[in-house]
Amino acid sequence: MIGRSGGAAALRVGARGWGGHRTIGAALRAAGPGAVISVQPGTYTENLTLERDITVVAEQGAGTVRLVAPRGTPLTVLGGAGEIRGLTVQGVAPDQPAIAVTGGTAVLDGCEITGGRVEVTGTAAPTLRDCRVHAAGGPAVRLGGDSRATLERVTVTDAGGTALLVEHGADATVSGLAVNTAAGHGIQLRSPATGSFTDCEITRTTAAALAVEDDARPVLRSCRLTDGLAQGVLVTSSATGATPAPAPDDTDAGSGPEGDAGASGNTAGVLLHDCEIARSGAAGVQAAGPVLLTLRSCRIDESGGVGVLAAQNAVVRLTATTVGDSADSGLAAGGTAQVEMRGGGLARSRANGAFVTDEAQLTLVDCAVTDSAFTALHLAGSARATVRDGELRGTPQHGARVTERALLTLTGTRVESAELSGIAVDGGDLTARRCRVTDAGTGISLTSAHRPLLDNCEIADCGTGLEVTADTGALVADTRVRGSRSAGVFLGERSTAWLDSCEITDSKGSALVLWNGARPRVSGVRIARSAKNGVYVADGAAGLLTDCDVSATGFPALYVGKDAKPVVRRCVVRDTDEDLKLADGAEPVFEDCRADGVKDSTLPVSAAGPAPVGARAVAAGGASGTAPALGAEVTEAATESLEDLLAELRSLIGLERVKQDVETLVKLMQLVRRRTEAGLPPPPLSRHLVFAGNAGTGKTTVARLYGRLLAALGLLTRGHLVEADRGALVGEYVGHTAPKTTAVFRQAVGGVLFIDEAYALVPHGQGNDFGLEAISTLVKLMEDHREDVVVIVAGYPDDMGRFIDANPGLASRFTRTLLFDDYDADELVGIVAQQAEHHRYELGEATTDALGTYFAGVERDDRFGNGRTARQLFQRMTERHAARLADSALLTSATPDEADAEAETKSLVTLLPEDIPPLQTL
Repeated sequence: MIGRSGGAAALRVGARGWGGHRTIGAALRAAGPGAVISVQPGTYTENLTLERDITVVAEQGAGTVRLVAPRGTPLTVLGGAGEIRGLTVQGVAPDQPAIAVTGGTAVLDGCEITGGRVEVTGTAAPTLRDCRVHAAGGPAVRLGGDSRATLERVTVTDAGGTALLVEHGADATVSGLAVNTAAGHGIQLRSPATGSFTDCEITRTTAAALAVEDDARPVLRSCRLTDGLAQGVLVTSSATGATPAPAPDDTDAGSGPEGDAGASGNTAGVLLHDCEIARSGAAGVQAAGPVLLTLRSCRIDESGGVGVLAAQNAVVRLTATTVGDSADSGLAAGGTAQVEMRGGGLARSRANGAFVTDEAQLTLVDCAVTDSAFTALHLAGSARATVRDGELRGTPQHGARVTERALLTLTGTRVESAELSGIAVDGGDLTARRCRVTDAGTGISLTSAHRPLLDNCEIADCGTGLEVTADTGALVADTRVRGSRSAGVFLGERSTAWLDSCEITDSKGSALVLWNGARPRVSGVRIARSAKNGVYVADGAAGLLTDCDVSATGFPALYVGKDAKPVVRRCVVRDTDEDLKLADGAEPVFEDCRADGVKDSTLPVSAAGPAPVGARAVAAGGASGTAPALGAEVTEAATESLEDLLAELRSLIGLERVKQDVETLVKLMQLVRRRTEAGLPPPPLSRHLVFAGNAGTGKTTVARLYGRLLAALGLLTRGHLVEADRGALVGEYVGHTAPKTTAVFRQAVGGVLFIDEAYALVPHGQGNDFGLEAISTLVKLMEDHREDVVVIVAGYPDDMGRFIDANPGLASRFTRTLLFDDYDADELVGIVAQQAEHHRYELGEATTDALGTYFAGVERDDRFGNGRTARQLFQRMTERHAARLADSALLTSATPDEADAEAETKSLVTLLPEDIPPLQTL
């Protein structure tokens, strides 16, 4: 054993005999605890073992104290608190340690280690201070076991592999580490290792500058990772499992006093604070697997790939962090990754600013995405992104683009200077609130099978302000479109957009364009100072415009094209040269409209006033005129009498119980009105109804009549019917359902809201479904507008109870259920006969008997449609009738005589038993 004799005296070693000892080992054997051994310059070929509190110091002067082992490890530290200062330790082989520390708290100060690594294992807790390590192999410094090493101002150069490896249960405290050129990683942590790294500089590494694997948990502060050939930071895990939950905002990652990242199990909690990652050869920061990575006040610049890349189920949190000049996208996320960025931003990326795909989720709060070469924010797959109080600016493509099944939620966000579209939805869905889009080719372009929501937004100084493309619906509320270089709002072919309380001003083209086949609802929209038309309704378009104000237009305020059938209700045109221009064949309907300050006015302002050719006007108290249906949703009672409406009810085939119930309700409501007129309080009465019955039993027909009856009684102002289902009321994400439900309810004010298959709002086994939000919103609106709207919910009898039980407020509002019985065979024959009479066909007794036999044999399964089945049968009969007569001699006769003409007319209107198709072909 070393140190059998001697005390705390200083000992001197000289290789040429100029000291008390010729070898360091001899001095160690002679030294007592606390002794200081001074070593003269020279080369000492020996293996040293230190296990006590002894200090070995290289003497100052010319030359170096070099320790070279004949074999094995030159310096082994087994324990104690010894200190080695100023020595150069040369290893035998790159794959062997030059210094091995397995125990104790030794200090290596100012040493240089070459030809082999520094290895710390066991429970050792050494300190390396101001040391330089040159290792041809790797790792240059390895910390393993349960060691607790401290590295201060250590320099690693030209490492043949990883510069610093921390693995197993080791915990490293590192400050001032400098890594210059490594054939592997700069810093690598594996397994459950932890570490704190401060003021470190890692440069020119072949692999990632910082690599973290599995559940290792390092904290880096004020570090620089630059000029590597691979990633700046690479965090991975081979574990499987759920995505780790992000830590609270005030929690750091790491171990000990630095806090805990909140990751548990096989997840990595990694924190970088005030660090710089620059000029990496691949991604600046990359995370994959169930890992948690947090960057705060960091800078990621000039990445050779993506600036920040999150894959699989990684969680990445960025706070006050900037990503600039990436060779690829500034930020990309895929798999089920979750990325949250607060403050900071993404700038000058040479692809997308941010790209999110698969089922990844991105949250940007108070961030700026600027000057990207491609789209600033691109969503694909089933990705979801939320942007709050952000900025998307400066792109030759789109500010934000949503494709496939992706979902984007924007709140309080500015989108500026996008050469294509500020926001483009190409198949996904969008919710935008309090957003501002300026200086874009198209402000917002929507192409979606969903119904995107724009609420309280502003679109300014764009080409076209808002474009809703073919077959797309959208809900646009309280939104302002101004200064468009083309159309203000363009609603494409067959669009079903809803515009409510919006403003369109200063358009260089027409303010509002309804293209071919569009059927929008436009309510409370103000249009002013358009260079062309205020509203341009293209050929074949329809739609409903209510309570709109159009002024100061360069062309006629309203243009209606051929076969266009818009309903224009309670609208005002003012302060313009011409209010209306109609194409030949236009069929608009004007109700209660007004023109003020118009030089050349042809707008119908009342039923008694002159109406242009092709236009019909319906004013309050005026002559009747029926508006064309808007998607079978809008019907006006106009001045229909109560007696006529009751007669129409009684003429319905079948439904005897329902007709009796409705007439009873009418009598009760007449009593209510008379008591009210007499100043008496009305009896308790809920006008809302449940219609329970199978498909095709006339529920919609009776609902429409019910609204008209209430209007005739003066209990509803309009009595029109608005049909809705789950798709019209329920959104696909948080915050979308209430506005959708409210918008539909607004359309029904003054009439009836008819919700078919209402039980679909309460799916089986889905307690957190958004349908419950729609029901809650509906209950509140029914209370707030109890005198203005009647709500009828309909569906199969067995399912309506589940709907009523879904919310306590429903049972008190829906106190009466009308049961719609299935039609029997005779009633179905009557429906066919009614259809034949309406279309001027005749049945005859034999055909009527054959129909009775036919309906008696129809299987009443899930496909049986009651009245719908009867109407379908009549259609098939007319088709078979036409086929039967196609080759008839009567029809092909070039010069029929009088008898033939009479026979031909008879054959044209008579349906025979053979015109009834076989049961299985219907």
